[in-house]
Amino acid sequence: MLHEYYDNKLGAILGFTSDVKTYKNKFSLQTGNITILWNRKEESILLKVDDIPVLLNPNQLMTTTYLQKVSYKDTELPLTAFLFNREFYCISDHDSEVSCNGILFFGTQDIPIISIPKDHERKFQTLLEVFIDEFTTADKIQGDMLQMLLKRLIIMCTRLAKEQLIVKQLDNNQIDIVRKFNVLVDTHYKTKRKVSDYAELLFKSPKTLSNIFSIYNQKSPQQIILDRLALEAKRLIRFTDKQNQEIAYELGFNDAAHFSRFFKKMTSHSPSKYREIEQISA
Repeated sequence: MLHEYYDNKLGAILGFTSDVKTYKNKFSLQTGNITILWNRKEESILLKVDDIPVLLNPNQLMTTTYLQKVSYKDTELPLTAFLFNREFYCISDHDSEVSCNGILFFGTQDIPIISIPKDHERKFQTLLEVFIDEFTTADKIQGDMLQMLLKRLIIMCTRLAKEQLIVKQLDNNQIDIVRKFNVLVDTHYKTKRKVSDYAELLFKSPKTLSNIFSIYNQKSPQQIILDRLALEAKRLIRFTDKQNQEIAYELGFNDAAHFSRFFKKMTSHSPSKYREIEQISA
C-alpha cells in the first residue's frame, strides 16, 4: 500500500506506505525526507542505519532524517513508514507546537526508538485509519488536513519519547535545554567544538549544561560534540569517495594529520584503516 500527497509547486510531500522496502523508490521525492517507521507486525524487524543493525520490536516506532543512511536490505517483513519534507511540515519552524526537535529528530546521538503502550495502541491505529481516509480525499483542504494529522502523530510520539527516553528528574525547562543543545550541536559541530560556545548560544553557563546532562545521560556535553563529529566522519568514509584530506577540510580540521589523530582517538583506527575494514565488511 502506498499513498502520497505531493504539491509540485511547493515541492512538498507527505507519503505513507505499509511496506517501505517495496515502495520506498515509488515516492515523487527520494531525498531530503524525514521518516517515521512503525513496526505493526508481531515479530521484530531488522534494518540498518548508517550500517548499524537496528532491531525494531512489535509496536515500536523510530525516526530517521535525511542525514542518516537507512538500508532495508535485510528487512524481511513489511515495515510501515510515514515520510515528509521541510516543505510539507518544517519541524524547526513548528517546534513551539510539537517540541520534537532534539528528541525525535536531529541532534540525537542515539537512534530514538519508542514503544507504544497497550493503552495507546487503539489511539495510534485510529489515527492511521484517519490518515488513510484523508489520503483518498482529494480536495482543496487535503494538504491542511494531512498536515494536522502529521502534527498529531508527532505530538503523540514526542510525548512517549519524553516519558521513555528522558529521565523523570528533568523539568520542562531542562528538557528544552537538552533539545536545543542537541539541535545546535547538529547544526554547528563543524565550527564549534567547545561546550562554552553552545552555553553562550543558550544563555547558560557551561557548568549548568554539564549538570543537566549528568542527570540526562552518561555523556557529557563535550562528549556529545565530539561524538557528532566522529559520526559524520564515519558517514563520509563509508558512503562517499572523499579522501582524508577532503574530509578533514569539510569537517573543519586544519589538516589531514589533525583529523587522523582525532579519528583514531575516537575509533581506535586511522581513517584509512577504518575505510579498509568497512570495505572488507561490505
